[in-house]
Amino acid sequence: MFDKIIAATDSSKASKRVFEKALNLAKLTGASLMVLHVLCPDEEGCPDPLDPLEVYYPGKDKEAAERYQKKWEKFSQQGLEMVQSFVAKATAAGVSAECNQISGEPGQTICEIAHTWKADLIVIGRRRWLSGLERLVLGSVSNYVLHHASCSVLTVQ
Repeated sequence: MFDKIIAATDSSKASKRVFEKALNLAKLTGASLMVLHVLCPDEEGCPDPLDPLEVYYPGKDKEAAERYQKKWEKFSQQGLEMVQSFVAKATAAGVSAECNQISGEPGQTICEIAHTWKADLIVIGRRRWLSGLERLVLGSVSNYVLHHASCSVLTVQ
């Protein structure tokens, strides 16, 4: 049924449910699993490059940039540790798994990776808290993936 499944994760609590659903499907079908995390400035917990405390102190640009870079590296490392821990759990469950963390626009990047890796299924979370107006203004990663992916998409709430 499925040979390659992508679990599209982020720093939200829903990522654990996404991973568990993808892992169960991979075990059931004997599929390989890729745990994917797209680093994005809009992601929850991502450092803000325009921190108001940094902007009000002219001449501190270099120091502010260095502090931001350290915060970004920490955020990136936390994401990498998350996907690596998911891969370890999948491997322990007998599923062939790998991880990938890349910077980019989440919806587009997920679709590109799925196409390149020749995925059969993308498992992705859907945030319930977005109102119609918020979805219109902010967009929805799951909605983008649903309409642009070259394979099947399963949304998890």
